[in-house]
Amino acid sequence: MAGAIFPILPGALAIYAAFFVYGFFISFSPFGFWFWTIQTLIVAALFIADYAVNAWGVKRFGGSRASVIGSTVGVIVGPFAIPAFGLLLGPLIGAIIGELFAGASFDKSLKVGFGSVVGLFSSMVVKIILQAVMIVLFIIWI
Repeated sequence: MAGAIFPILPGALAIYAAFFVYGFFISFSPFGFWFWTIQTLIVAALFIADYAVNAWGVKRFGGSRASVIGSTVGVIVGPFAIPAFGLLLGPLIGAIIGELFAGASFDKSLKVGFGSVVGLFSSMVVKIILQAVMIVLFIIWI
């Protein structure tokens, strides 16, 4: 679940890999076609939602493609560049810089930066819910 909050960690893939670890050490017998299909669809939805929800937040506040790219770079670089607050400041600063490069005013860039933070938190909520569904389905299946 840490991957839902810290974007650099592959939370969904770690949960998916845990199913294989369980299968190798305990048994694959409880898992059938439907289990793997549902879990794979959830993982795919997580990857799509991770980018799409963040982009939605930026676009909803009037951002351009440059600010979406800046926000994405900020999400990845921010936690390393500013350890304590990089998760919040990274996408904010990245979106602002991206929007400024696109030629927008500072006020509009600041608004788009706020949208990137809204998108980031929305993405976290979606990831937490879907990862919890993956875990609950695993528990129910076994």
